[in-house]
Amino acid sequence: MLNLADLPEIDFVEADAQNIEKTIFALYTSVTGRNPAEGDPIRLFLLFICDVLIRMLEKLNYTGKQNLLKYAEGDKLENLGALVGVTRIPASSASAAFQIRLSEARDKETIIPKGTRIGAEGDIYFLTANDVVITAGNTSAQVTCLCNVKGVTGNGYKPGEISRIIDPVPYVKTIENISTSEGGSDVETDAALRERIFEAPESYSCAGPEGQYIFQAKSTNSAIIDAAAYSPSPGVVNVVVLLTGGIIPENTIFGEIEEKLSGKTVRPMCEKVEVVAPEPVSYQIDVRYWLKNGADPASVSADVYKAVEEYRMWQRTRLGRDINPDELIYRLKSIGGVKRVLINSPEFVQVKENQVAQDKGVSIAMTGSEDE
Repeated sequence: MLNLADLPEIDFVEADAQNIEKTIFALYTSVTGRNPAEGDPIRLFLLFICDVLIRMLEKLNYTGKQNLLKYAEGDKLENLGALVGVTRIPASSASAAFQIRLSEARDKETIIPKGTRIGAEGDIYFLTANDVVITAGNTSAQVTCLCNVKGVTGNGYKPGEISRIIDPVPYVKTIENISTSEGGSDVETDAALRERIFEAPESYSCAGPEGQYIFQAKSTNSAIIDAAAYSPSPGVVNVVVLLTGGIIPENTIFGEIEEKLSGKTVRPMCEKVEVVAPEPVSYQIDVRYWLKNGADPASVSADVYKAVEEYRMWQRTRLGRDINPDELIYRLKSIGGVKRVLINSPEFVQVKENQVAQDKGVSIAMTGSEDE
């Protein structure tokens, strides 16, 4: 499949400063017969003209490139998306499943109104997404709650961490989350929007191709950074999704995605669509490195830890990405003060399209220094 990054770099006009300066001075000399010396006011004026021309040509290049998907940014990118029916995904609120418990069974129903607030920390709270009715004789019910602040702020609250009832309801003893809050996302980035625009033609087919399900899944929520689709059995399509930061989703977000993928214009009539979490493939990072003689240990150590962290994120933010120690070696060897590297783990492991690498421990040690 064609990749945008593989397309050649282009310029609409030449904006090389040296060539422009050479051309301007040659034109001036050919007309006047003079070759301005250093410090000549005419020379300074011509250099000013060169600077203006370079800025104009660079602006022309930028403006031209904003008509191309590879380079377009912001509003220009959104206008390109409109050509294929793709719009930027707005920020969304994190959600979680909550358990409501009454102080005792009652002989009549208990209603917990939509919008009842349950506090997390500070000004962050979650609101019940709909009215909840606990019928007579029952003492509990479940409900989905949404964070009051859109974006990633509401993500990551573990079960039981959201339990402070801000709006008391008679006979309700406790309300607390029973799943980790997830699905909150900021406004879709240019990079993610560009990728979806590029994938948009896959959505034109009504025959249920792999790319169609991937495109539609990514279009559900900007927190979804990767998706894969495969058929484990005839008539069944499994769609695997991965969240920002390489987070494996829980059930809370699955319903939203399944609803999107089960639309009449998306799913062939005889297919059953199931959204599932990726299978984690665990690995350990154990790195030993040697400094070049004279290198600053503190500075190199900071760079090494940064490189390992970037490798971790690279590894866990794409479905089906093989666990590859060569990538870690490359990143560490790119650090100026590192002489050599020993990777005790991980070893190379193939990762399937429905799997994602997940590091379970990191060990980094500076072993010594050596002459180059």
